[in-house]
Amino acid sequence: MIRETMPTKEAIICATARLLEQGGRDAVSTRAVAAAAGVQVPTIYRQFGDMRGLLDAVVSYVLDRYLAQKGPVTTVDDPVVALREQWDCNVNFGLGYPAFYTLLYSDYQPGMPFRATVETITFLEGLMREVAKAGRLRVEVNQATQMLHAACSGVILTLLGRAPEERDMTLSVATREATLDAVLVPSEAPTKTPNIQPAQVANRAIALKALLPDATALTTSERQLLDEWLDRLSVLT
Repeated sequence: MIRETMPTKEAIICATARLLEQGGRDAVSTRAVAAAAGVQVPTIYRQFGDMRGLLDAVVSYVLDRYLAQKGPVTTVDDPVVALREQWDCNVNFGLGYPAFYTLLYSDYQPGMPFRATVETITFLEGLMREVAKAGRLRVEVNQATQMLHAACSGVILTLLGRAPEERDMTLSVATREATLDAVLVPSEAPTKTPNIQPAQVANRAIALKALLPDATALTTSERQLLDEWLDRLSVLT
């Protein structure tokens, strides 16, 4: 029982985390959590709404502690390097905390992802936007984000399906690079986000406007609207 040493909500989260780590999802029931935390079962529902709410809070708690101990995900200005570091961070968390990571998928409800999943994807999307600003993204930001997240999750679950001594960690690197190749524009130059001046924006708007008549994927009204926007951008100085 750990109730005496910490607030009720934290005691419940820590007790649940310990049960998950020791016995997996099957070890976590409201009665087991209540006994381990030194509270009554109704207290769990008052604090978290239901078991799903409790598990959601537990995974976020463990992930936050992992990230706090690890420090900043990246300290570099290169957004492509940052993507690689984020991938490796996710893989290390998944393999280091298997009971918590697999929970994200074994207790998955369509349209209701765990908060930790949403926060991870949001952070990844932010990195992808920086890559796009650097002119390195060949597909739309959301598509690139989903591709990288899906590939990384698949690698983690695949590796977790093998005994630790049988895991081939080159799978992670190979899949990471193959996915990045699919979403990135090749470049020999550093990918630090450029400081784009208004005149450069105007030049690119003029170039795009010149190509607009060939944009057969757009309707007439869409081309007219984009043409108006490009006219405004083309006069920036």
